[in-house]
Amino acid sequence: MVVLSTGGTIASTHTAAGAIPTRTGAQLVAESPTGIPVGVRDVLARDVLAKDSSALLPVDQLAIAAAVREALIDDVLGVVVTHGTDTMEETAILLDLTHDDARPVVLTGAQLPADDPDADGPANVAAAIALAADPAHRDRGVVVALGRTVLPARGLFKASTVRGHAFDVVRPDLPRPLLAFDDRADTPRVELLALYPGSDGALVRDAVNRGTTGLVVMTSGSGNTNPDTVAALAAAIGGGVAVVLCSRVPHGQVLATYGGGGGAVDLLAAGAVLSTWLRAPQARIVLQELLSRGAGIADVADFFTRSG
Repeated sequence: MVVLSTGGTIASTHTAAGAIPTRTGAQLVAESPTGIPVGVRDVLARDVLAKDSSALLPVDQLAIAAAVREALIDDVLGVVVTHGTDTMEETAILLDLTHDDARPVVLTGAQLPADDPDADGPANVAAAIALAADPAHRDRGVVVALGRTVLPARGLFKASTVRGHAFDVVRPDLPRPLLAFDDRADTPRVELLALYPGSDGALVRDAVNRGTTGLVVMTSGSGNTNPDTVAALAAAIGGGVAVVLCSRVPHGQVLATYGGGGGAVDLLAAGAVLSTWLRAPQARIVLQELLSRGAGIADVADFFTRSG
């Protein structure tokens, strides 16, 4: 079994400047209350990063993906990744997009720092190791185990900043179309735009002027905005920018129901792609990975269609 430590609350302790990652992966494993599960010969801990997950860069997430891939070269039962919960949903889907191995990859973290009297990290690490060692969990893709809850990577979103079971999913059985692993060290610029009453096309034009190659738009309701934004998005699409529509609503589908110049019907007509289930943070990762592999708009549309 391999445990990859990347920082986050689970590895953090209190300091005068606030909680920061200080614990190593070996320490996290040693603090597990149940020890090594039966059937596991050894647990190898490796420190990949020591960062708060809100401070992760795309290159950091790619480093985590490369570390997981490297760990699976050896004859191991599975891989556990300890990670901050703030952006765990993004790293989880990044890993799942290329995880074509039957062995489990389990992400876990904590809501309380390691030196908190009620620290939840040790129990979560123990549960994640046991899960990764369980043959019943092979062929499930990447999962997140936190607060006695196990959820698939796809469709995952953080639902609470305080509850031990911090995550939820938009749907538990989403398809898992895969991409070939890519060991590059950079990513294309993909922006996430959050729309609101009174927002207009200036948001879109500003992103395009900064050189974005893809836009993920967090719309209201089931995929709706306003005519000025639709016009700006249509111009961006005409200039070669890939545009994917998501909803800011936690649950439910993005659907082409409304028109009127600002609905999803109008956006589809302009060439936008619907992310039916994946919410904006995960859709941004998917679009980033597609564009990095040279995908055109037809390829982007096909992948999101196959994603549910």
